[in-house]
Amino acid sequence: MTYKVPPEPAAKRVALWRKLKGMGAVYLQNGVCLLPETEEHMRQLKMLENDAAKMGGETVLLVTKSLDKTQDQKVIARFKADRDDQYREFIGKCDAFEAEIAKEIAKQKFTYAELEEEDNDLKKLQSWIGKITALDFYGAPLAATASERMTSCEKLLADYAQRVFDANQGL
Repeated sequence: MTYKVPPEPAAKRVALWRKLKGMGAVYLQNGVCLLPETEEHMRQLKMLENDAAKMGGETVLLVTKSLDKTQDQKVIARFKADRDDQYREFIGKCDAFEAEIAKEIAKQKFTYAELEEEDNDLKKLQSWIGKITALDFYGAPLAATASERMTSCEKLLADYAQRVFDANQGL
């Protein structure tokens, strides 16, 4: 998709950019982005074309083909790099989650309120990795590491939950 929209209001231009990034698009340059060809992407791009037109902008939707395998690999590498950036950020949040649980264990803070808070944080991590994975069209290198970290966080919370249950037994 190529597009050109008026610079103002900036909020609408940014919203369009966010929608495209939220679909997993990679940008070749300002206003030129790529997505794998799927029915879902085509449907969403047609809706974004309509949004751009309402802003007074213009779009061109194209189905493209690389000249050769080298060009294909360059595009795929861009998609993988974008997902790896997201996976890196996710892994950082897993580090923070694990540190938080370790802190609560060290303080022996085994309360149901704390468990509920940690459970909510875990659900956010699960939702987030699901969103990243859905946009990982070509299997980014950090996907396996991120998945392992998610499993580790789930196990850590299960262990913490057992400690909370044990500490509150008979109360």
